[in-house]
Amino acid sequence: MNRSIIRYILGSVWKIEGALLLLPCLTAVLYREPAGVYYLLTAVLCAALGTALTRRKPESTVFYLKEGCAATALSWISLSLFGCLPFYLSGEIPSFTDALFETISGFTTTGASILVDIEALSHCALLWRSFLVWIGGMGVLVFLLAVIPLSGGSNINLMRAESPGSSVGKLVPKMRHTARLLYGIYIGLTLVQIVLLLAGGMPLFDSLCAAFSTAGTGGFGIKNDSFTSYSLYIQWVVTIFMILFGVNFNAFYFLLLRQFRKALRMEEVRWYFLIILGSTAFIACNIRSMCASTLDAVSQSAFQVASIITTTGFATADFDLWPQASRAILVLLMFVGACAGSTGGGIKVSRLIILFRAIKNELSSYIHPKLIRQVKMDDKPVDREIVRATSVYFVTFLALFSVSVLALTLEGKDLVTVFTAVATTINNVGPGLEMVGPTQNFSHFSDFSKYVMMFDMLAGRLELFPLLLLLHPTVWKQLLRRGPKARGR
Repeated sequence: MNRSIIRYILGSVWKIEGALLLLPCLTAVLYREPAGVYYLLTAVLCAALGTALTRRKPESTVFYLKEGCAATALSWISLSLFGCLPFYLSGEIPSFTDALFETISGFTTTGASILVDIEALSHCALLWRSFLVWIGGMGVLVFLLAVIPLSGGSNINLMRAESPGSSVGKLVPKMRHTARLLYGIYIGLTLVQIVLLLAGGMPLFDSLCAAFSTAGTGGFGIKNDSFTSYSLYIQWVVTIFMILFGVNFNAFYFLLLRQFRKALRMEEVRWYFLIILGSTAFIACNIRSMCASTLDAVSQSAFQVASIITTTGFATADFDLWPQASRAILVLLMFVGACAGSTGGGIKVSRLIILFRAIKNELSSYIHPKLIRQVKMDDKPVDREIVRATSVYFVTFLALFSVSVLALTLEGKDLVTVFTAVATTINNVGPGLEMVGPTQNFSHFSDFSKYVMMFDMLAGRLELFPLLLLLHPTVWKQLLRRGPKARGR
């Protein structure tokens, strides 16, 4: 194993986090908040440790998928540990476990919070919470790819370990340029949303925090009622941009090149919009009697469907009070998730399409044993390796989900609370039902349960395997072994 490149990547990531911590520092200066000193100290610590690890460049920058997975998992864990320090040291979140939970929830774009009174936080803490979501949305390692050259095909191993979806490919010949292009689209959409929110009368600070949380589909609001108190215009802007950030970014690339047919032919995107329209229509009809008007029912339904399927987690209503059918649809949407190659979480629409078509082919083989059919998407055959990987992912997901539910039941909470708490953390959604509903929080769980959910949030954001691989004894033996580094795969 190429341990030197893992060390170098970790150091580079820490330096990036140190630079990003300067934004809440600037916010603290503008609002004259003493808590800013803790962000500055953490920034200096990250920069110093990062510089120490990157002072000596690795002899070889070539690495394989296991190095990519190890570097990714260690980067996200260390980012969260450093990122929680300002919350804890400033005393705004006095428990280290709670501070770490809040930070991991932000970085993984989950949006599950342990805070009872969000508005009591300082401006620098509120901005850092939202900025954590924005950083985690596209992924700090994707940003790293845009600025640090790696040899040969090594870049794609790092991107595969961090990017969501059943497969990762290049938009342009060089992966480094692909990373830059992705971040360009990400930043561009974020800026457009900020401008539209400002046009609706939202203050600049609120607009920045809202746009950061929407872009990363993380749902960290700065008000206790999430988005209920904002105008209908602002709610619709957020609804539209939640949906846009849940779209596969390849579609935006095709639109930029004016290749409209390619964008429209993306089957996953078509199904994504159909699911949103169908769910919105059903829920709007189901909750009509509870709303002041049909427009109000459609607005609330569209906002919550967009929030849940994109795993953002904002709320404009307490959907825990909605009819059972509407609540059931929202829970199902937690598992569906957004498109692959987006900032959303969940299983992903593309994986579900592949799974359903694999089941269909299996049923057909019972009727016509000699007939050979391939799973297709976008009128192209899906590689058997992707079908196999999708099936393994689904089985692993169910296994981890089941173990987590069993672990949380030890507290004695009701099954709906436990089930949706695990569903919302492993799918990076945010709110669940009952005791973790949109008007509740996660502070009432024990530290043990919180660490289980932290693991689920990280596993869900990293597509399970990078984090699970880090638990493999062989990986640790290779990471900690002294002497010459292991070579090859």
